[in-house]
Amino acid sequence: MLLSKLTAISVTTCVALFGIQAAFAQDTQPAADDAIGPQAVPARAVIELFTSQGCSSCPPADIVLQSYANDPTVIALSFPVDYWDYLGWKDTLGSARNSERQRAYAKARGDGAIYTPQVVVNGTTHVNGAQTADIKSAIEQTSKTLAPNRVPLWFWQERNTLNIAAGAAGTGRNFKEATIWLGVVQSSASVDIKRGENAGKTLVYTNVVREMTPIGLWKGQAMKIQIPRAAVMMADTQKSIVLIQEGKAGPIIAAAWTGLF
Repeated sequence: MLLSKLTAISVTTCVALFGIQAAFAQDTQPAADDAIGPQAVPARAVIELFTSQGCSSCPPADIVLQSYANDPTVIALSFPVDYWDYLGWKDTLGSARNSERQRAYAKARGDGAIYTPQVVVNGTTHVNGAQTADIKSAIEQTSKTLAPNRVPLWFWQERNTLNIAAGAAGTGRNFKEATIWLGVVQSSASVDIKRGENAGKTLVYTNVVREMTPIGLWKGQAMKIQIPRAAVMMADTQKSIVLIQEGKAGPIIAAAWTGLF
């Protein structure tokens, strides 16, 4: 399903919202005995699926995303949108912020392509979310292109605090100011669809982003951010994600998971 209208996303720094403490440091990597589950496997790709319960073409893409969620080197995320709600079924997981994120990508790329199911790979390339071969190709191509620009990132829970530590830009690397995004994620959701194009189906969603908020800017220096775990807890969410993304909707140069429990 295709949507042609474009609107701009507004990104602001939300440090005060979470009571975040940020500090710059030369060495921010967590010690293994101090961290609870620091990021051990670098993510080679972030896959964002823009999907809708009101889209008959989306269930196959939801299944494809679930298969990628089992790969420890891939961060696979579902972003349910709300712009098909008028067709007869209001997406129970959809949000205007997810729709805005998809529009921001279309504006940044300059192609205006907004549709479901749409997968955006590493913040740069979009493909049909049901086409496994196209997703695989996009992962391989963007991973190679972005490899020189990757930023070391650690994300771990220690007692009641979420810790984010980002490394510095590589020597001689030209970088753009990057947004640090914090998302809270529901691992799985099962929804019985009563009306619309998928009426009568029970659909299962994987790694549903319930909230994605900009929490700061990375400017090429090593830095550490601490967030009270209670500040990001939401009903039904089990884990959280951090992305470092050039500009507001550009290439994703770092990503990491951590649990909330």
